[in-house]
Amino acid sequence: MSHGLDIALIQTRTPATAVAALAHVEPMIREAAARGARFILTPEACNLMEQRRELKAAAITDEDQDAAVIGLRHLAAELGVWLLIGSAIVRSGHAGDARAANRSLLVDAHGGIVARYDKLHVFDVDLANGERYRESAGIRPGDGATVGETPWGRLGMTVCYDVRFPHLYRQLAKAGASMIAVPAAFTVPTGRAHWEVLLRARAIETGCFILAPAQGGLHEDRRATWGRSTVVGPWGEVLAQASDDEPGIVHVRLDFAEVDKARSMVPQLLHDRAFDAP
Repeated sequence: MSHGLDIALIQTRTPATAVAALAHVEPMIREAAARGARFILTPEACNLMEQRRELKAAAITDEDQDAAVIGLRHLAAELGVWLLIGSAIVRSGHAGDARAANRSLLVDAHGGIVARYDKLHVFDVDLANGERYRESAGIRPGDGATVGETPWGRLGMTVCYDVRFPHLYRQLAKAGASMIAVPAAFTVPTGRAHWEVLLRARAIETGCFILAPAQGGLHEDRRATWGRSTVVGPWGEVLAQASDDEPGIVHVRLDFAEVDKARSMVPQLLHDRAFDAP
């Protein structure tokens, strides 16, 4: 495993169709690669942000037919970079279930998909400001956790609301992850209150780098997202963060010796004990 890695988080304000989404994100990925990033991560739903039911149903297609997924795979191969498609909203492929998958795709420098992860935890909530989300109505939850192999170490794959379930992150770390991705489209109230503290907590608990590219701003369907794409080190320190919700690039270099250092100082992953539930 190489000890150093230049990465970039792409913060987007993704449009409502895959073609427009690709046109939005491609220039930023090209810029990130030109500035030396070898691993580039995009946010949740980076192929389309559309909550209006009929328009969303018309926009969703199979993974291998989605214009953004196809274009991003070609772009990774052209630029010779690894790319995490934070998630794409695509047909789940499960017979008898018309819901889509919220699917994260790890793409290698040849454009091949080396790991897939369908978001495990779906977000259903009624917020005090009147906003109402029923992700479960349109998204089929995944069935298992995923750790992807990269040239720099193992990557734990999660999406957005997963960040509130620390047992998932602990299992990813114990499965060998040194990095965990948290591509997201956080709501503004929860983002303001919880985004950074949750990311820092997951880093501290696992001794992993936490890589969290985010959607930001007011989208075409009138949904607002928090932004503040963030990289957290394994000791819990914020290494880099977008200052607002505007589209842009967050660059940082990871030193994987810091993972071993944090875990040697607090070897918590070795100290689990079985206990009786209350």
